[in-house]
Amino acid sequence: MQYRFSVKQFLLSIVFISFFPVLAQANDKAVQDVLNMKEEPDGVVFEIATGRDGGLKWALPQVQDYIKQLRKRFPNMHVAVVTHGREQFALQKNKKKKNAKVHSLTEQLVADGVALHVCGTHAEWRGVTEEDFPEYVDVSATGPAQINDYRSLGYILIEVKRSK
Repeated sequence: MQYRFSVKQFLLSIVFISFFPVLAQANDKAVQDVLNMKEEPDGVVFEIATGRDGGLKWALPQVQDYIKQLRKRFPNMHVAVVTHGREQFALQKNKKKKNAKVHSLTEQLVADGVALHVCGTHAEWRGVTEEDFPEYVDVSATGPAQINDYRSLGYILIEVKRSK
């Protein structure tokens, strides 16, 4: 099988690939801005909405690393994670074996006091119920509303973008 790329496709792929470091820098800058605060903020909410089935495989380790940095500076900081794209379906009970690392990391985050939410509306659109998720995953009515609730409590929003 032979693949052919047009000049336009080639240039778009170069732009797309070169954009990844910018996204990582945006994540890192947002976290650094919190680390540079003089006083501990009310909390941080990480938003994950990758739109990819495997998105949590890279997003959760990235979030875990950010949480370690934040809690080193502010040990009692409240942290929440809201995932509301296709990636959230990796957290279903029936996908635990296939996504063992994602489930293990989620359980670890929750055990460390991180509130982790998925979007109930998005789940409902796909015929997935609250009972389809394990007890360590909170099913919110909607992901965006959950984020807004945290923001109204003074939490700082950090949107998680692919860094690697």
